[in-house]
Amino acid sequence: MPQPPRSYEALRAGFRWRIPERYNIGLDCCDRWADGSGRTALLHLHASGRLDRLSFDLLKAESNRLANVLQGRGIRPSDRIGVLLPQVPEAAIAHLAIYKLGGIAVPLFQLFQDQALEFRLADSGTAALVTDAIGLEKLAGIRDRLPALRLVLSADGPGQGALGLRDEMDRAADDFAPADTAADDPALIVYTSGTTGAPKGALHAHRVLLGHLPGVEMPQDLFPQPGDLFWTPADWAWVGGLLDVLLPSLHHGVPVLAHRMAKFDPEFAFRLMAQHRVRNAFLPPTALKMMRGVPRAAQYGAHPRSIGSGGETLGAELLDWGRGAFGVTINEFYGQTECNLVVSSCGAIMPPRPGWMGRAVPGHAVAVVDDAGRPLPPGSSGTIAVRRPDPVMFLGYWNNPEATAAKFAGDWLLTGDQGIMDGEGWFRFVGRDDDVITSAGYRIGPGEIEDCLLRHPAVAMAAVIGLPDPLRTEAVTAVVVPAADIVADAALARALQEHVKTRLAAHSYPRQVIFQEALPLTATGKVMRGVLRRSLTQGGA
Repeated sequence: MPQPPRSYEALRAGFRWRIPERYNIGLDCCDRWADGSGRTALLHLHASGRLDRLSFDLLKAESNRLANVLQGRGIRPSDRIGVLLPQVPEAAIAHLAIYKLGGIAVPLFQLFQDQALEFRLADSGTAALVTDAIGLEKLAGIRDRLPALRLVLSADGPGQGALGLRDEMDRAADDFAPADTAADDPALIVYTSGTTGAPKGALHAHRVLLGHLPGVEMPQDLFPQPGDLFWTPADWAWVGGLLDVLLPSLHHGVPVLAHRMAKFDPEFAFRLMAQHRVRNAFLPPTALKMMRGVPRAAQYGAHPRSIGSGGETLGAELLDWGRGAFGVTINEFYGQTECNLVVSSCGAIMPPRPGWMGRAVPGHAVAVVDDAGRPLPPGSSGTIAVRRPDPVMFLGYWNNPEATAAKFAGDWLLTGDQGIMDGEGWFRFVGRDDDVITSAGYRIGPGEIEDCLLRHPAVAMAAVIGLPDPLRTEAVTAVVVPAADIVADAALARALQEHVKTRLAAHSYPRQVIFQEALPLTATGKVMRGVLRRSLTQGGA
């Protein structure tokens, strides 16, 4: 993107895609920075507090060794190779090696249990897996049902049918002739969350990284800048960790802080950001809501230059809190696994509009369309869609041409999210197709009500769904996790109803308020409204 842009309009006017015909993520994110200078690529914070610095020179040598190991063990270009590791250097090295080999990486979340792992490994036909002792334990009960899996490498040494990753790499050469991949060649399969139906494998090409760059640079207030250092609690098995943080940072030669966080600790997150002088962060909305509960947040001294967040609408309350806690405006962005980071705000060039996600990231054609894929006029409610061709757009669902075809209406990729675009090109998220509530003839999005509830000091987290109602079709229902030491009773329920009624609209206030200790979340921290709705319906709520 042009630097420094004077305005959003100047940013769009000066933007041009530069997608080479031949392109390889591994070379781009590693070898071009490995010039013998010792430039820092990763800062690995161990649980003990020890901090290791890994250079691009080391990443090049290590990823070359691993690529040689894979090739020597019979793994070939286009083979699928799983990476079942947390935020550790071995995960980054594995990805770089797979791309250099011309293989297809299959990132896997370490908290997946047997059934989730088996489905993804079997569906993708994964031939090799790089994991650790935790992964081996989960693999033990399903490996005999995975005939395609012929090689397992463990970062914790040999055992349980696995070869020792370090042992194998120590015997391999540190030079490797990378595959001459085209920008459109497959590089990555990322499985969708699977909140409705079986997960689908979104197959991405090498160009997906280049397609992500504008959508990283914009919410990170024109990333990169001198002295930048990026961190996210989001696991590198997800698009948010891998393609929104790790690989874009390495592309730009910016170091990434890596830390294995078994469970998100909001107070520790503040200390980590302050101690290691994190300048850039991707913090999912759930993480922000948890950090919001930490008293006197400013005392920790975290002073990032930029924070981006995506996955759920933030709203005014979190934006206001973020300014006090961090001293910056949190920029919201939007996308999905199949076509990510296509809408964003950017406080550096345009003031935020609470409740609105942002505007189309330069290089992407985004609109609100009807069911036939026809763009709707400003102010209309419809499906948020992205026009192809687009370098960040997936190649299709792995082995699922029917689902791929259903994802499009003409040249428009249908996100399945309902939204509104105003006359200035700002997008407002209304809800997933199955999240929109139909009540007394009104179509009501949950995001605005949830934001309103979060403004109440007694609320830690909230989800809004529609439950069957004989009179209204659906009754707006708020499921609330109370803040610490708050008594959840009928009086609080009435107070929350009045809070919404007097701040939003009488037709959208929750007719029911249900208190729970926790909300069902996806592995990426998004509220699973469908699961919540089914559990309450079956439970007779």
